[in-house]
Amino acid sequence: MITSKYDWQLATTFSDEAFLKMGKKAGLEPAVAALLYQRGIQTEEALKAFLEPDLNQLHDPYLLNDMEKAVERIRQAISEGEQILVYGDYDADGMTSASIIKETLDELGAECQVYLPNRFTDGYGPNKSVYKYFIEQEGISLIITVDNGVAGLEPIAFAQEAGVDVIVTDHHAMPEILPQAYAILHPEHPAAHYPFQHLAGCGVAFKLACALLEDIPLELLDLVAIGTIADMVSLTGENRVLVKYGLSVLQQTQRIGLQELLHVSGIASSDVTEETVGFQLAPRLNALGRLDDPNPAVDLLTGFDEEEAHAIALMINEKNDERKALVEAIYEEAKAMVKSEKSAQVLAKAGWNPGVLGIVAGRLLEELHQPVVVLSIDGDFAKGSARSVEAVNIFDALDPHRDLFEAFGGHAGAAGMTLKVENLTSLSDVLEAYIQTENLDLSRKSPLYLDEELQLAELTLDTLKSFDKLAPFGMDNKRPIFYIKDLVVEQARTMGQGNNHLKLKIFQDGAAFDVVAFGKGSLAMEFAQAKQLELAVTLSVNQWNGQTTLQLMMTDARVNGVQLYNIRGRKATVPEGVPQLRFKDDQVEVGDSPAIVVYDVPENLDRLKSILQTQNFSAIYFKNEINPAYYLTGYGTREQFAKLYKTIYQFPEFDVRYKLADLAAFLKIEKILLIKMIQIFEELGFVTITDGVMKVEKEAEKREIASSQIYQELKKIVKEQELMALAPVQEIYDVLMAPDKS
Repeated sequence: MITSKYDWQLATTFSDEAFLKMGKKAGLEPAVAALLYQRGIQTEEALKAFLEPDLNQLHDPYLLNDMEKAVERIRQAISEGEQILVYGDYDADGMTSASIIKETLDELGAECQVYLPNRFTDGYGPNKSVYKYFIEQEGISLIITVDNGVAGLEPIAFAQEAGVDVIVTDHHAMPEILPQAYAILHPEHPAAHYPFQHLAGCGVAFKLACALLEDIPLELLDLVAIGTIADMVSLTGENRVLVKYGLSVLQQTQRIGLQELLHVSGIASSDVTEETVGFQLAPRLNALGRLDDPNPAVDLLTGFDEEEAHAIALMINEKNDERKALVEAIYEEAKAMVKSEKSAQVLAKAGWNPGVLGIVAGRLLEELHQPVVVLSIDGDFAKGSARSVEAVNIFDALDPHRDLFEAFGGHAGAAGMTLKVENLTSLSDVLEAYIQTENLDLSRKSPLYLDEELQLAELTLDTLKSFDKLAPFGMDNKRPIFYIKDLVVEQARTMGQGNNHLKLKIFQDGAAFDVVAFGKGSLAMEFAQAKQLELAVTLSVNQWNGQTTLQLMMTDARVNGVQLYNIRGRKATVPEGVPQLRFKDDQVEVGDSPAIVVYDVPENLDRLKSILQTQNFSAIYFKNEINPAYYLTGYGTREQFAKLYKTIYQFPEFDVRYKLADLAAFLKIEKILLIKMIQIFEELGFVTITDGVMKVEKEAEKREIASSQIYQELKKIVKEQELMALAPVQEIYDVLMAPDKS
C-alpha cells in the first residue's frame, strides 16, 4: 500500500505584494519570491544578500576567540622551524579541514605533518597515545586540531604539560568545561560572540587560513565546499557564501586528486553541484574513514602526483563499494533480528563493522519508525550507534543510565556508545521503559514542509531555473518541495537495478510529466491503480539523447481514502507481508493490519462484508479467487433444465456416482452446474437419489424451478461471483460497504 512517510504541512498562502515587486525586480518568478518570504527573507537587503552572495559578506576571522593569539603562535613556530602537527578527523569535514591547514602552512614555509585518527584504533578526537608518539618520536612542539578538540580535556592537558601548545579549531557542541589549550577557535565560544555560529570544521580552518595568509585564499574554497556540504551544517549566512563560491572553484578545480575522484565517480566537473558533492564525493571520502586508514585522503586532496592520485581515487572508490556491500549485508542480518513486539530495537552481533552501523541504524529507523541501536560485539564489549524517531529523545532516554556504558554521547536523534555485552538486555529494558513511562507516540511522523501547490500546466524549465537561483540547497535552505493533487497516473513502470525504482507518467489538466521515485519499484502496481493520489516532489532536469526535459523527483506520496487494488489477473502478485483472507481454509484472522488481501471469495458475501465493515482498512487488495466458479456456468437456463429432465426421463435408474461426467459431456453442461441442477430436481421432488442412484419421479407435482431454495441461492451466488470477478474494485467496495437494507 502507499503510505506517507511524513506528516505533510503545506505552507500558508503568501500575500505581501511589496515583496513580490522586489522579487520581480530581482528577476524572480512570484512563486520563488513567495518561497523566500516564507523562509524569512523579507527585506530588500536580505534578498540582495541571499541572491548575490559575496566574499565581502564573510566576517573578519579575528572576531573568533583567540584568533590573534593562534596566528602569533603559528607564525612563531614557522619562524623558529618548529615541527607542527595538524590533527584532524576521519570524516570528509576532518579530511578537508586538515588539507586546508596543511596547504596554508606549506605556503608559509612551515614544517608540518598531518594525522587523521583511525576510527578503530584511535577513536574520535584527541588521543593521548597519538599525541605522545608525535611529541616523543617526531619532535612535535605545536599541535593544531581541526574539526575536533573541544572535548579533548585529558590529551590536551597532557600535551600542554609536556610543553607542546595545542591550538583547537572546532565546531562541535561546546562542553561545560573547555580544555586548557593554548588557543580555542570556535564559532560558539562564549567569549567572542562570533556573528555566524554554524561553520563546519573546514569553515573554522578556513578562517584560520584567511588570518594567516592575510587574504581570502580562493583556491581553498573547493575543499571548504566539500567539507561544509558533507557535514550537513546550515547553508545560510557565511556557509552559503563559502559553498556558492566553493562549488564554482570545484567545477574547475586544479586539484589532481579531485579530478581523479570525479572521474571514478562518473561526474563531469562542469556538472558538480551540492547534490553531487553530498551524494557522490562526500560518501566516498567518508567510506575511507569508515573502513580503513583515512590519511590517504589528505594525499589525494593536496598531492601533485598524478599516478598516486589515480591510485588513491580508485582505492577510495573501491572502499565505497565495499562500504555499500557491508551496509547491505549487515542491514539484512539486523533486519532478521528485529523483534516486532518491541518498541525499540537493540540489535547486536559479533563481526559487524562498527564504521557503518550508524548507516544501518538509520535505514532500519526509516523502515521501522522506532528507535534502533545497532552494535558490534567484540569480546566482552559491544560498540555501535543509535538512531531515533522525533518522538523519542535517545540522549534523554539513555543519559540517566550512564552506569550501563563504558562510553556514551549523542543528541536527540543519534548516539554512539560502548557497553559490556552483559548490559545489552538492560539497555533494551531501559529504552522500553522510557517509551512506556513517557507514553510516547511512536506513530507520530516527522513533519514535511511543502512550500506550495504545483500546477503542472504552469511548469516549465524556466520555472526550475528560477528556483535554482536559491541554490545551493541544504540544511536551513532545503530544495523546494511541491504539493501535487488532482492528478492521473497514466503509466507506472519499474527501472534500475533489480527494478528497485519507479517511473510514473502523470497528467493534470492536459499537462504530462515524468516522476521518478527511488526505492518504490515494489509499489508499481499500487501507483498504477491509485485514485486520489497526492505527491510531494522536487524539480529536476533529465538529459537524455541530447534533449533536456523537466522531471519530478518524488519525496513522498499519499492517498486520500481507502486504497483499492485489483490483483485478479493471473500474473498479478500478492503483496508480501499483508494478511490474507482465505475463506476456503477458514483463515480470517487479520489482527490490526491496515491492509488486507481478499484472496478468495466466500460462498456467502455476508462474511466478507462483516470483516470489512467492522475493521478500518486503509488498503484492500482484491485477488478474489473463485472456486467453484458458478459465475462462468450461470445458474441454468430453462432449456438446460428441460434437456436434463428429458435425458434422465429415459432411464429408469441413473448412477450419478459413475455416470455424472458422461452425462455432463452429453448435455454440454459444466459438471459443477449439473450437480446443482440435479440437487434442485431432488429438492423439487422430480428425482430421488438413494446410494448414488437417481430415479425420476414421473408422477411428481409440477413446480417452477425458481421456487427452489437451492436455485435461489445459486442465482445469488452467481450474481455475487460476477461482481467479485468482473466489476471494478470501487463497485465491489461500494457493494460490500453498503449497509444492510433489512
